Amino acid sequence: MTDQTAKLDWRNGVPIAAAFDDPYYSLDDGVAETTHVFLGGNDLPARFGGDFQVAELGFGTGLNFLVTWAVWEAAGAAGTLHFTSFEAFPMAVDDMREALAQFPRLQFYADRLLAIWDPQRSAVSIAERVTLHVIKGDARQTVPLWDGQADAWYLDGFSPAKNPQLWEPALLSAVGVHTKAKGTAATYSAAGHIRRALQDAGFIVTRSAGFGRKRHMTSARMADAE
Repeated sequence: MTDQTAKLDWRNGVPIAAAFDDPYYSLDDGVAETTHVFLGGNDLPARFGGDFQVAELGFGTGLNFLVTWAVWEAAGAAGTLHFTSFEAFPMAVDDMREALAQFPRLQFYADRLLAIWDPQRSAVSIAERVTLHVIKGDARQTVPLWDGQADAWYLDGFSPAKNPQLWEPALLSAVGVHTKAKGTAATYSAAGHIRRALQDAGFIVTRSAGFGRKRHMTSARMADAE
């Protein structure tokens, strides 16, 4: 079988995707970026509760999942957190361990993820009331085949200029199809063509203040079902 794990370079302890020359998380503060963009952009943790489904484009180091899991537990939300991520090039466990070592406050959660992580398989049911499902493959093929619908989407592919495949209108249209009524999506990118594609997919799109060096980001909410 061809090795489909991610190939990395490193910059000051931050993993860089060799194929895209782009970091997996902010060079300034990865946890703060996740909190601002993906939690804040999806109005979380305020919406947590019940069987809540997060879906993500690009699992990467697993940082977004770990931050979400920690915030879910801190919020004391009832129900189950379901986290589904679509990843073409899963990270080797040793690389993931090195990347997550940058975030000691998440060590409890990182250790539990690393204990079951296998880049060649999906990981399911990681803790009580928390499930993780990483779907390996090209998201342009796997998202349309997914049988779920998300309450919140994390659109976290690499830079649209360097990884345009994860920002194609057809894929964002599939994201819309797999979003519940009143569901949301957020991304660090405020590129006009991405906002337009999300609008075409049925979202009401808002541009808001970005994280760190990025002036703007995008939040989106699916219109109510008629």
